[in-house]
Amino acid sequence: MTKWNVEEFCGYTPITTFWDDFSIADRFGKSAVQDTFNRAFAEWKSNYKYLTELAMVLNHKSWQHCETNETLSGLYVELYYKVYDYAVENLKPEEVRYFFEILD
Repeated sequence: MTKWNVEEFCGYTPITTFWDDFSIADRFGKSAVQDTFNRAFAEWKSNYKYLTELAMVLNHKSWQHCETNETLSGLYVELYYKVYDYAVENLKPEEVRYFFEILD
């Protein structure tokens, strides 16, 4: 399984298992990634810090697959924008500020 080097890359310390969860789903294809997303989003969309990390993972996964698996990369982009749109429309001002500061 590919290690998520986000801490080395930008100093962010992960607080969830989302990277590992999606790395496992990657091995089983598009439907497994979609299922993993559906469960994570349904369970954690009300937690703005988890939602932020979910967006980070989806973004990083889209880049991880962009040259080797266009189907998965495209799905990750689609899911990222679902989280992004939800955050913009539903998070409180201080939560959306956190969302953008961490993603930036």
